[in-house]
Amino acid sequence: MSEVTPSEILNMMKNELKDTGIPAPMEKSSEAFPVLVSTIISLRTRDAVTRKVSAQVLKKAPDIDTMISIDRTELELLLKPAGFYRQKALQIKKIADILKSEFDGRVPDNIDNLLSLPGVGRKTANFVLGMVFGKPSICVDVHVHRISNRLGLVTARSPEETESALQKLFPKAEWTGINHIMVRFGQEICKPVRPLCNKCPLRDQCPSKIPEKG
Repeated sequence: MSEVTPSEILNMMKNELKDTGIPAPMEKSSEAFPVLVSTIISLRTRDAVTRKVSAQVLKKAPDIDTMISIDRTELELLLKPAGFYRQKALQIKKIADILKSEFDGRVPDNIDNLLSLPGVGRKTANFVLGMVFGKPSICVDVHVHRISNRLGLVTARSPEETESALQKLFPKAEWTGINHIMVRFGQEICKPVRPLCNKCPLRDQCPSKIPEKG
């Protein structure tokens, strides 16, 4: 895609989605724990289920102290629709305990400390850093990984490789927005199966586009 720059590609996606309400970073540390919990719930779970389950869990245990006190069996029942509920309940309970005992009851705002928490990988850590703390970070989920490779921006086998490659392509000021834009773009246009190439603003440059039927 030599005709346009990576930043121009991102802007073309953003312009296509201007009416869909792309979320922006919150930059409020008080939101860190709910965002962290919701992101863990979202792993291997559909978005609609994540929203419903997260709302139920956070209504019952909206902060670190109440999450510590809630019975794990009750938490598992709340998490059950999201799948892997026992594992997620154990991780969330452990995270609350660690945040209380080691981080003064606050979610840390640096990558190394976030990655030290049970069940927190680079995707989750980067999402919290960007979404909550407004720090430059690229959260590579399935949409970002798929779209970046489809467009030929990167050639990467893993999300970690994609993250590293994208960091070299985009200025830091654009890092956090990549996830917000590409996730919505992947849901609306560049879908995993049967992407809507005929509606894509990048169809003339995309090396993976599906040819229109004559």
